[in-house]
Amino acid sequence: MLNKVHHIAIICSDYEKSKSFYTRFLGLSIKREVYRKERKSYKLDLTLNGEYILELFSFPDPPPRISRPEATGLRHLAFEVDDLDEIIGRCKTFQVVTEPVRVDEFTQKRFTFISDPDNLPIEFYEK
Repeated sequence: MLNKVHHIAIICSDYEKSKSFYTRFLGLSIKREVYRKERKSYKLDLTLNGEYILELFSFPDPPPRISRPEATGLRHLAFEVDDLDEIIGRCKTFQVVTEPVRVDEFTQKRFTFISDPDNLPIEFYEK
């Protein structure tokens, strides 16, 4: 049912320092960098060997946290799926609550979130 990890999203406390670490130290390539003025936030899409793997976000003064609200550290894990409706049906079968389906503003793809037992957000992203 799951195809692969679609991407990993990280919210950082120091955008320039994190950008330098992921691009200069680790050698990830920048696919797209967007500044979202309304959020006072950067979104940096990074690739490894041409494969999109990581989103790096900045937000003003993010609070530290284990899982929510969005803050410094791991934001969520994302899994690519062929059919979002199928995975939502499976979630219902196992009594796992899904958030309302949303559409990515950049790709127009549908996605939803669930929470793992420790409330870590898990995203299902339609292929």
